[in-house]
Formats: sequence, C-alpha cells, structure tokens
Amino acid sequence: MDNASSSWHAFGVKPVAVYYEHPDWFRPLFVALERRGVPFAALDAATYSFDPADATSPYDLVFNRASPSAYLRGRGGVTYHALHFVRHLERIGVPVVNGSRVYELELSKAYQLELLARLGLRAPRSRVIASPQAARAAAEGLRAPVLVKANVGGSGAGITRFESPSAIADAASRGEIDLGPDGTALVQELAPLRGGAIQRVEVLGGRVLYGIRVFPGERGFNLCPADVCQTTGGQPLVRSACALDAPKNGMQVEAITPPPAIVDAAERIALAAGLDVGGVEYLIDDRDGEAYFYDINALSNFVADATRVVGFDPFERLVDYLLARRDASLDDNLEGSG
Repeated sequence: MDNASSSWHAFGVKPVAVYYEHPDWFRPLFVALERRGVPFAALDAATYSFDPADATSPYDLVFNRASPSAYLRGRGGVTYHALHFVRHLERIGVPVVNGSRVYELELSKAYQLELLARLGLRAPRSRVIASPQAARAAAEGLRAPVLVKANVGGSGAGITRFESPSAIADAASRGEIDLGPDGTALVQELAPLRGGAIQRVEVLGGRVLYGIRVFPGERGFNLCPADVCQTTGGQPLVRSACALDAPKNGMQVEAITPPPAIVDAAERIALAAGLDVGGVEYLIDDRDGEAYFYDINALSNFVADATRVVGFDPFERLVDYLLARRDASLDDNLEGSG
C-alpha cells in the first residue's frame, strides 16, 4: 500500500469498488490493485443489486466499467442497470469514475455526434434512423460506401457496410439490419483510411495518456486495443485483458505521438463528456487528409502488452488516479466535517 493509502488506513478507509461486467477485461486492473495492496471490491454487474433507499455506501469510490456490449454476452440488463446504479451513487454523494454523464454518452453514438458537433470537431456525415426501412432514404445523398451502426454498440457490434442505398434496401427487406438494443441506428459515411489505420488516444483524468495507431485485421470493426495481436514489426503481443481463448485476429498496433491539435481535441471531448478514463478514436480521411472523430469510449481497455507498445504500464497509472480521486474525496469529507 502506498503512502497516500496508508495515511487513510487509520481513518477506516472503505474499499474502492470496480463495477464490471466482462469476466476477462479487468483482470489486469485487479492484479494491479492487489499488487499495490489497495482494498477493493469487484462488483459483478450481472449479479449485483442495490437498494435505492440507501443513503450511504460501503465504498469510498466506484469505478464504472459497465459495457454497452453486455447484451452480446446474454447480459443485456446490465446496460441500464449500470445507469440506475451510477445515478443512485451520485445522488448519495459517492464519487464515481466515469459517471452517469459519460455513461449516457457511451450508450448513444448519436449523442456522441451531437457532442462533437457542439465542439466544432469533424465527424463522418451521419443520419439517425428508427427502423430498418428508413435506412435507404437516410443513405441518399451520403457518399458510398456507408455503414449502418447500432446506436448502442460496443466491440464492433451492429455495424454493417453497404456499397449502395439499394443494397441497404435489399438487406432491410430480408430482415438483415439490426438496430441494436434501443431500436435506433446511424447511417454513416465510411471514409477510406489513410495508411489503412485508425488512430486512438487514451485519456486518464481528462488528459491524454498515450496514442496508438491500429491496423484492423479480419475482424473488421471490432478494434478493441486489448485484442491486438502484434506490433507493426511483427512482434507478438501478450493480450492479458482479452478473453483467454481469443483467436488471433490480424490486428497490428504501433505507438504514436498525437499532434497537438488532436491532443487538444481529445481533452476538450473528455472535459465536455465527463470522461475520466477512456479512448477517443479518429481517422484520417484519405480523400482530404483531415481528422474525423467517430467514437468516444467510456469503457476502454488499454492496449495489449502496453509496456512493449507505449513504454509503460497504464494500469499502474490508473491505480494512481483511482487512489488520488479517493483520497481527494476523503479530504473533502474531512474538511466538510471539521
């Protein structure tokens, strides 16, 4: 246990809680917390319950790690249970890392695009639909190819590429367009990727932590950085935060230093969204060379084998951040009661 944690031990510090759903993604975080001697509770969102009448919590800090893709694993109820739980914690004054404001953003790609527009940042041209039959008309006037993206996504779920509006109409007539859990979706232009890669910046405490360039593999739109197989130089990566039996998927990654304009944009997004920990993804459109932001990830896994890729262990910095947030809250409570 570090000095900051030790100094609070005498005051009866409560555990830090990690509210999670995926059985594998958070093993590295649990290991880092155990290594540092940090008291913590792992709350499985699929089995956890809370009493809305409770006015206190057994936790000094809760880290929200719920995923919108829980429905893909037969845990669809987690998606909105998490929102109710986080709002409850906020009402009774429990500090939440990745609170309800950014979690609501995580649950709506349409809401993310609104935020980007409000900040004056470029995003792919998109339209929001409420039925598969509306997809063809929405695609008219957009540059092909287009994507139909479920509004509630995660792990590349609910994204299909179409080469023309007529192809969309055919798919809709066959019942092949899935609008996802909330019955809405985006119809969005698909830009050609400069260099065949997307870029991602990871944010911690509202500041850019590192940047990576990811070259998609055969799995297409599932670009979870923890699932990357190898560096661009061909070195295999240890994927400790993905499923134990995850197949090789052809994805490659390399570290980048994001340009100042991207760092500024990502940190503006984090501030506006209330994003404490997460990833901001953008692409460089090969047609005009401009950066287009397209995804804000409140649930973000660090890149596979981060020490090799970016030169440090981000889980150690994440633990530092969680302890700092917890201790700042304890300071505030002591001052308020003094």
